Formats: sequence, structure tokens, C-alpha cells
Amino acid sequence: MTRAPRQQRAIATVDAIIEAGFISLARNGLAGTTTRHIAELAGIGVGSLYEYFENKEAIYTAMHDRFVTDLVAMLQPMAAVIVKLDIHGAVTAIIGRLQEFLSEHESRYLKYAQSAMNLEMKVGLEPVTRVLQEMIVHYVMHHPELMRLRRLATMSYIFINGSIFVMLRHLSEPSPLISIDELVQGLSEMLSHYAAMELQLTTPPVAAP
Repeated sequence: MTRAPRQQRAIATVDAIIEAGFISLARNGLAGTTTRHIAELAGIGVGSLYEYFENKEAIYTAMHDRFVTDLVAMLQPMAAVIVKLDIHGAVTAIIGRLQEFLSEHESRYLKYAQSAMNLEMKVGLEPVTRVLQEMIVHYVMHHPELMRLRRLATMSYIFINGSIFVMLRHLSEPSPLISIDELVQGLSEMLSHYAAMELQLTTPPVAAP
């Protein structure tokens, strides 16, 4: 039975194992990543690794939790940035920051996301969808005209989850049919055009003089 880290040294060891997991995955891919490779990169013995993680899959789960936690922490400050932008600019800014996030630290998170999608690993992104939903609410509060959009909650749900799936699918393809810039442009235009059309439909008619 693995033990939960309590002391500072144990916490540091777990952090080193998780970090080593990302490095090994980026260098060797999922097929080439083993607990022995991860232990070597973490600077510990395999036996010590198994004190904290039952198997490689348990390390992947911890890596995913770290990925989601860091992604949420990256997204949250964006709420104050996007309220100053129009819809097209807001979507572009969010996805642009996501690109930067995935490319940091030798693209470790990008390579993790690619592996997770390719092997259909269980991907729980509920905290990410929740913070994106909160960002939309915050944005609408600063742009009250958007309250006229019909089925706002439904369309927000569809756009958030659809965009996440499309982004992950694009990342997992070795030779995608469109570039990431084209994908960002398409998502931005889709949402901004929808909002513009809905606002036009819900604008009260001007009374005749």
C-alpha cells in the first residue's frame, strides 16, 4: 500500500516523481516511459518510487491532476484581461495564452496532452470547464448587452466543451489539416458571429417617429 506524503522531504520526493514523469513522457513517449526511467530522472530508486505510487498509471493520474491545477491557475487571471476585449479578442487571448502555457518547459504539458488524447486516457477537465464558465459569467457582467443572448448557458456549455475537444484533437494529430492559427481564428469568428447575430435578432425595433 502506498503512503501519502506528510513530511517536507516526502512531498519533495512526490513532486520530483511527477516532474520526472512529465520529462520522461516528453522524451520517450508513453510506450518508452517506465517506472525505472521515472525513478532515474527523479534521482531515487524504484523501490522508493513504489512507496508513493502503486504503478505507472498512478503517476499519470498525479500528472494529470498537476496539469489541471496549473491550467486552472493560468486561466483564472485571464478573467480580468478579457473583459477589456471584444468577443473575438477575448477568445483569441485565451487560446493564445493556452498555447504559451502548453509550450512552456520544453512543451511538457503539450506532449502530455497529446499522449492523453492519443491513448484515450481518462481526462477529467471539470475544474477547467468550471473556471471557463466562471470567466464567461464575469465577461457577461461587464458586457450586459450579452444578457440578451438566448440560451446563453446552453451555448456556453457547448462552446467550452466543444472548443476543448477540438483543441485536444488538433494537438493529437501529427499533421493536422489546419494550422493552430486557423483554428483560433475559426473559433473566435464562430463565437463572435453567433453573438452578433443573436444581438441583432433580440434588438428591440426602433419606434416610428
